[in-house]
Amino acid sequence: MKRTLAGLATAVAAALMLTACGGSSNNNPLGGSSGSAGAPAASDTIKVGSANFAESKLLAEIYAQALAAKGVKVEKNLGIGSREIYFPGIKDGSIDLVPEYTGVLLQYLDKKATATSPDEVYTELKKVLPPELTVLDKASAEDKDAVVITKETAAKYNAKSIADLAPKGSEITFGGPPEFKDRPDGIPGIKERYGLTFKEYKSLEPGPITTKALLDGTIQAADIFTTDAAIEANGFVVLEDPKNNFAAQNVVPVINTKKASDTVKQVLNKIAAKLDTKALLDLNGKLGAPDKPDPAKVAGEWLSTAGI
Repeated sequence: MKRTLAGLATAVAAALMLTACGGSSNNNPLGGSSGSAGAPAASDTIKVGSANFAESKLLAEIYAQALAAKGVKVEKNLGIGSREIYFPGIKDGSIDLVPEYTGVLLQYLDKKATATSPDEVYTELKKVLPPELTVLDKASAEDKDAVVITKETAAKYNAKSIADLAPKGSEITFGGPPEFKDRPDGIPGIKERYGLTFKEYKSLEPGPITTKALLDGTIQAADIFTTDAAIEANGFVVLEDPKNNFAAQNVVPVINTKKASDTVKQVLNKIAAKLDTKALLDLNGKLGAPDKPDPAKVAGEWLSTAGI
């Protein structure tokens, strides 16, 4: 799970290669690259899609393998792209099932949403979801946005929360995915809630590239997600968010209502009951191992261990 600085060059090269192929090796709910949802599946088949980052692919594999084990016909189209790319596909039926995150999906659908706690966010999400879609049980597992800095930057500014950076924003370059610059809980939300304006915003591929930029000082703060193994591996500081700019982001399956049969609901709800944040951290650690295992393999091992 630990990633050393010496290994970052190789990791960055691998990430760049994946980017060229339209994929990503990170665990970032924002996604980034573009792709296609493709043609709709047959009426008796569930087409499982995902965003273009490793954690989303892993969760989609978990869903797909668990459903297939119960006799459900499954197709997969993983690594489609960011929410702006794949969500229209699930609305129009090009895909039937995707792993999602409650808070960011709520704000994608309702930019004026103010709910922040897990239950409030989940309740509001169900209200604004298009009628052709259904959310099943949310997991306690949460992968949440965070403003992250190095220990050295934390010491320099005596920073424990996002608010502590506000007086020094003109000295700080922030790095994150392109979408974060404009999303309501991204840079606009940070500015509105904390009065924090950064010197510059650098759009960066999430994962090793963002990690390297923090370590070499290209940026001084970054959007890194709380289940990213790089936080612990590099001793990064996750700043507190006392004004709840970042709402709860629990993992939740979003599915075509017509294909949410009792069997499908039972399988996916069982996964939700077993998946907590610790499990998600462990799974991301395995995905980030030096041998870079296939998400399908990691998913299968977890399902076996979880008894699903």
